Amino acid sequence: MTNNTKIYLDNAASTPLDRKVYNVMTPYLLDQFGIPSAHHGYGRDAKAAVEISRTNIAKLFNVSPEEIIFTSGGTEANNLAIISAIECAFIDHVITTPFEHQAMLKTLKTLQRKHDVRVSYIRHDEWGNLDISHLDYLLRTNTRNLVSVMHANNEVGNIYDIDAIGSLCKKYKAIFHTDAAQTTGYYRHDLKELNVNFLSASAHKFHGPKGIGVLYCRKGSRLTPAFNSFTENIPGIIGLTKALAIAHGEIDKKEQHIQSLKDRMIDKLSAQVPDIRFNGNSANATKSIAAILNVNLSQTRLNRNLLQHLDDNQIAVSGGDSSLSHVLKALGVESGSDNLRFSFSKFNTLNEIDHVAEVIASVYQTVAA
Repeated sequence: MTNNTKIYLDNAASTPLDRKVYNVMTPYLLDQFGIPSAHHGYGRDAKAAVEISRTNIAKLFNVSPEEIIFTSGGTEANNLAIISAIECAFIDHVITTPFEHQAMLKTLKTLQRKHDVRVSYIRHDEWGNLDISHLDYLLRTNTRNLVSVMHANNEVGNIYDIDAIGSLCKKYKAIFHTDAAQTTGYYRHDLKELNVNFLSASAHKFHGPKGIGVLYCRKGSRLTPAFNSFTENIPGIIGLTKALAIAHGEIDKKEQHIQSLKDRMIDKLSAQVPDIRFNGNSANATKSIAAILNVNLSQTRLNRNLLQHLDDNQIAVSGGDSSLSHVLKALGVESGSDNLRFSFSKFNTLNEIDHVAEVIASVYQTVAA
């Protein structure tokens, strides 16, 4: 690879737009620019496009179209679910984990003050595995519960058993919300079978456009009146629907390819980098999603941190050593080392993985020399 080659391994943050998605969005940016509330042909066409998209997404999730709500992204979908449960179902106890997305945890802190809601955190071990028996205890000893647990963690890739969690919620008549931003488009969510009241996702996590998300709201679950009508992002809705359809059509092939990238990175780094560790379950193929690998590396004594060194070499990853994230702190990771998150997509190649591993290995070889 040349020095000018750019390698993008930050797909857990945002994925590149699939060109097929861009192509279906373009007419709604240039020609079919009406809004659904308009009382003319442009408006009717826009409304029809939205409802067709809603129906198509509902089919992929095996639910009814009226259970599909479009939002501006994953954060709004999460907030809408949490706020609706607390305000409409009079929830007074939220059960969650310290590994949830920072935006969701901040929302919970605000709601604690505003509605006097108690928040409990499910116990976990050093790898981030949740103690399901503790969840059972929290549900059993409290009433009017909301459980909010992400399907897969966005930093270390740990995947959580939302089937088991959903079953417990059903047993104790609790409301269950899951943030599925990292797994939608990579797993087939049959929401008719899964006991979940709310599921949220964001298009830009599976090669769709930014600024559009989706919330599944099970029939009978009420939405807060604060969620007022708004002008729909028609191109975004079209793009989200196409991206999800593409993703569902290639799930098995994509999973195999992405897992091969992750396995290659693990093998290369383990062989060439001293004292390497993997945070959470990210190196465990059965307990984490294929797309994320979180690595703990010893200090390199470079004039700049390893993240900056990779950026200088046209390699995009996330992490760094300036401060630990709330997820790594909850896992007990000590500060003073480099913690990098590599996140892969269908567009990455094995050659890219080899090159990144070589760049990282060269740093440690230089330090050791």
